[in-house]
Amino acid sequence: MLHVRHLLPAFAALFFSCSAVKSIPGANPENGVSHQLARYRKATISKVHYQLDLDIPAEKSQQIGAKEKVSFQLKSNKYPLQLDFREDPAKVKSIAVNGSQIEMVHVNEHLVIATRYLKQGENVVDLEFTAGNGALNRNADYLYTLFVPDRARTVFPCFDQPDLKAVYTLTLQVPSDWKAIANGSLKDSTLNGLRKTYRFHTSDTISTYLFSFAAGKFKSARAGMDHLQANFLYRETDTAKINHSLNEVFKIHGSSLKFLEEWTGIPYPFQKFDFVSIPDFQFGGMEHVGAIQYKESALFLDAGATKDQWNSRNNLIAHETAHMWFGDLVTMNWFTDVWMKEVFANFMADKSTEAITGKEVFDLKFLVDHFPAAYGVDRSIGANPIRQDLDNLKDAGTLYGNIIYHKAPIMMRQLERLMGKDKFQQGVREYLKKFANGNASWPDLITILDHYADADLQEWNKVWVNDTGRPVIDYVLEQKDHKISRFSIQQKPEYGKDKVWPQLFELTLHYPGAVKELTVNLDRAEVELKEAIGLEAPLFVQFNSSGQGYGLWPLDQGMFKNLYQINKPLDRASAYISLYENMLSGRAIKPAELLNLFITGLDKEKEELNLKLITGYIASIFWEFTDAEGRALQASTLEQSLWKAMLGQSASNHKKLLFKAYQDIFLSKEAGRQLFQIWKNRKAPEGLKLSEDDYTSLAFSLALREENGSAILKEQLNRISNEDRRKRFEFIMPAVSPELTEREAFFKSMERKENRAKESNVGVALYYLHHPLRQATSVKYLPKSLEMLTEIQTTGDIFFPQNWLQSTFSNYQSTEAVQVVTDFLKAHPDYNPKLKAKILQAVDYLYRAERLLKK
Repeated sequence: MLHVRHLLPAFAALFFSCSAVKSIPGANPENGVSHQLARYRKATISKVHYQLDLDIPAEKSQQIGAKEKVSFQLKSNKYPLQLDFREDPAKVKSIAVNGSQIEMVHVNEHLVIATRYLKQGENVVDLEFTAGNGALNRNADYLYTLFVPDRARTVFPCFDQPDLKAVYTLTLQVPSDWKAIANGSLKDSTLNGLRKTYRFHTSDTISTYLFSFAAGKFKSARAGMDHLQANFLYRETDTAKINHSLNEVFKIHGSSLKFLEEWTGIPYPFQKFDFVSIPDFQFGGMEHVGAIQYKESALFLDAGATKDQWNSRNNLIAHETAHMWFGDLVTMNWFTDVWMKEVFANFMADKSTEAITGKEVFDLKFLVDHFPAAYGVDRSIGANPIRQDLDNLKDAGTLYGNIIYHKAPIMMRQLERLMGKDKFQQGVREYLKKFANGNASWPDLITILDHYADADLQEWNKVWVNDTGRPVIDYVLEQKDHKISRFSIQQKPEYGKDKVWPQLFELTLHYPGAVKELTVNLDRAEVELKEAIGLEAPLFVQFNSSGQGYGLWPLDQGMFKNLYQINKPLDRASAYISLYENMLSGRAIKPAELLNLFITGLDKEKEELNLKLITGYIASIFWEFTDAEGRALQASTLEQSLWKAMLGQSASNHKKLLFKAYQDIFLSKEAGRQLFQIWKNRKAPEGLKLSEDDYTSLAFSLALREENGSAILKEQLNRISNEDRRKRFEFIMPAVSPELTEREAFFKSMERKENRAKESNVGVALYYLHHPLRQATSVKYLPKSLEMLTEIQTTGDIFFPQNWLQSTFSNYQSTEAVQVVTDFLKAHPDYNPKLKAKILQAVDYLYRAERLLKK
């Protein structure tokens, strides 16, 4: 074993013997992967090949032995070379460069190789080490890698940047009863006693964040998808879910693949297509080439699943499949443009859905999926632009959020509409072919698209992509002799400097028994709608009726009493969203008024997605924008209305949505007794199907309110047979416990990184810990929750800081909670601006609730 040391004075002299060397990119690397280092390495390194051999023991507590050979072409050996390795340097046992053993030097998360060991042309670095556990996601009997955005370097030494694509030859030694998949197809496997060795063919050319494998005790299925065959590993044990889901999962993949091949004009570009479902996976899915990972609960649905769950599964599969072209075949140069792969994955997933369902269904789904989530960030004072700067990959996780996943598809749809579908498709096809198996940036794409567009896309790009926020729209309608004599529409920014969002949208004039829809090109601060002049004055005007325009839209008071007479489900959904957004902004309607308006629609709304939308808004208004006194006054009426509407609905899924809303908001003893009997006897109301997961959720709701909450939780645990779901329930139980000491112990346990490993479970637990019924005792956890954020961003996966904050703060409405945030930000004036923005996004409801409740 070679001696391990940090940067010694003699070696420092090699770096700093003259002032010129100080400015050489990468000569003295900082922590993480700086953009400067990345650019330098891209200019000098090519043809990278990683050969990895990992020896994975059966016991999670035991270390994973690793051998690695990294070969690459070096354009110049004038300066030292850095391999990224964010681990204890003592884990490196030996390192050899071009056949010569060298002393290991570890500087600021990098293995630094001196110039004297390097040569122009091909170089080979051989390493023996103990693999880091940071991104291996090890469980008792399975593990999976998750390296996005820069976490490959927490497991093995590498050039961990997206534009140094490489090929990987992987060998895994695992327990004999484990299965495994990786990016490359399986070459062979051999059994030796209690151990099994999997050898995989060399992978396609991919970025480090896309390198992946999964291994463990999985079941497997194999089936055809269009013209491809796929292997699917899973751990689900519920036969009803398996029987309802396996064929559908393969079928949806096949439909998505066929659509994307036809739309892009490029056949599936990689050697194989396999996927694996992971219990309590951190994300919905991750697009690893040849080894896509999914959250298991998102794929396996039973007969009682709602339309929203079916749609979510379709979208998720289409999203990850779209990534094979958008993100994997063509990858962003730098994570500044991570949004590009995500917007295209979401946008193309939506387009593939449109091809199957038709435009009417697609339009509604697009609106409900994207607009509320995008507004949730863009209305806050912490809003971020779609495209953000990034100096170091260690901060790349802060770029993720609802702006890139939800505002960006809205922007892309506006762009397609502006250009025309055919020209947009031609431009994207040119982009994919030009940069296939390589890397590109948003300026590369927008330059190509600009050649196909009549409008100036560079100017359009400035406000939609590079700036924040949404417009506030107002109008002036004048009439004479019951006819419209003037119709003027104005826009201004919700915050900040004056700017204009060029966009197309529809507005509808509603008349008794008829409607008139007009398209508006809102390309200036004020436009005159000349097409409306001379038309009969309407009963009311509905803005953004087609759901494609983006902004805070004006409300016509005449719409309120006619809301549920609006015929099209899409138009009603757009109205619901506009009503809610105006309430949040203190315009036109107050929380109590809107709550009552939505309650009257519970038995009138027959479209499932719309029913989910308004029941969600009802819960939000009830818990977040109604004080305790107001809730006590409203609870009985709301409970009765929900229960009556549930009994009156004929569709099982409609009943389920209303039952879930009832379960979420109930406060009365009578409602508690009714729900307890349903849970105890496991007998749902007639026409309603409840699964084990539904009864688990009901148990948590009861435990929050009932004196015998601990007994309910213990009984529910005994009912769960699936090992993975039992572990999940056991983790969440203390956060829901009626015993304050258990809840305090749970929050204290969150200070340790290893206790936050199952991040999706942490988010659920925090939701219950900070539930409005528990906030009297949980508000004291808020200061510490903020203090932990920097460490959580450093150690957690990309969505965890956002989930941590949302699960903690989203239900608070008190002045005390506002003061906690105010004091924290005041005490940290130089706080990481991207994390500060995440805080301001998460507390948007808190700030608004305080203002609205004071009125």
